[in-house]
Amino acid sequence: MKAPKILTFLSFFYIALFVFSAISPASRAVWIAEITPVVLILGIVWFISFKQPLSKTAYSLLFVWIIMHTIGAKYTFAEVPFDWFNNLIGSERNHYDRVAHFSIGFYAYPIAELLIRNKLAKPWLAACFALFSIMSLAAGYEIIEWWYAELAGGDEGIAFLGSQGDIWDAQKDMLCDTLGAITALIIMKIQTTLNPKRFSI
Repeated sequence: MKAPKILTFLSFFYIALFVFSAISPASRAVWIAEITPVVLILGIVWFISFKQPLSKTAYSLLFVWIIMHTIGAKYTFAEVPFDWFNNLIGSERNHYDRVAHFSIGFYAYPIAELLIRNKLAKPWLAACFALFSIMSLAAGYEIIEWWYAELAGGDEGIAFLGSQGDIWDAQKDMLCDTLGAITALIIMKIQTTLNPKRFSI
């Protein structure tokens, strides 16, 4: 099966971004640790797409996190140039990592889409499963961050953790993941209301 055009286009754009990210990152060790899950996720997206292409909305939402995480890998999340947003909300903290966590929640859309299209669950159950999947993933990732920070130690561990001195950073990150998932599912609800046959096989 041929890959969807939008996936091919977004992937070519990503290759250029990947090269940019790989050139003189703030920390090569942190870059490797951050870029590895991105490459794995991109590979999974391509694998799934050859079996069952997703919607244009799903691909667009998927790549928001892929792009943001790759940029974060280059600078480390606490140091990404994001002043325009931080100034907009009147915060001295760099909130790039929080926005990136919010974008992780967008993966609830393709999860629910696949369940609905393959008639594995009713829409409301697919939405619940997608939401809880993202919440579980968020918690698991925070544990991995903690482990890596402990093992790496020093500035490298702190840079990977990206907490910027906030003792509630992990909880706030998980909340952002959850809110992103809810937003994605609201988008899906609006689309299916406008077009009830959107995910028909």
